[in-house]
Amino acid sequence: MTIAIGCDSWGIWLKDRIVAHLKERGFDVADVGGYEGQPKRRYYEAAADVAHLIQTGRAEKGILLCGTGMGVAIVANKFKGIYAAVVESEFAALKAKQINNANVLAFGPMMISEWRAKLAVDAWLDARHTDAAATPEVAEFLKYSMQMIRGIEEENFR
Repeated sequence: MTIAIGCDSWGIWLKDRIVAHLKERGFDVADVGGYEGQPKRRYYEAAADVAHLIQTGRAEKGILLCGTGMGVAIVANKFKGIYAAVVESEFAALKAKQINNANVLAFGPMMISEWRAKLAVDAWLDARHTDAAATPEVAEFLKYSMQMIRGIEEENFR
């Protein structure tokens, strides 16, 4: 599986550590920057690049970083088929996948430590959509919800 990752200048240090962590786990990584010592990358550029890689099938999931994670999530969610969730814990990352089927995690290095970010990445990567369902009815509801969200996208992303 290929995971796209990108950040603005606020996220470089944490992005680099997450990239190393992903590679240790055996994932392919498409790193779109920013990079230390290079011109500043804007959060909206990084978010658009990661979203585009997922949309075109060159990556299955994405991770984005900016100061709080909110800016990159807002931009990524402007792309059809991208479901970015801002998370600040492993529990939030787990639920982002299990319940909302998030295909992009957004972090803010101002908000989360390296240790917690790695735990969040692992929880998200190891989870499956509907894993949290207590009953088959809840699992069906979660699947149905994703279908409804795709319908909303079709109506509103023009």
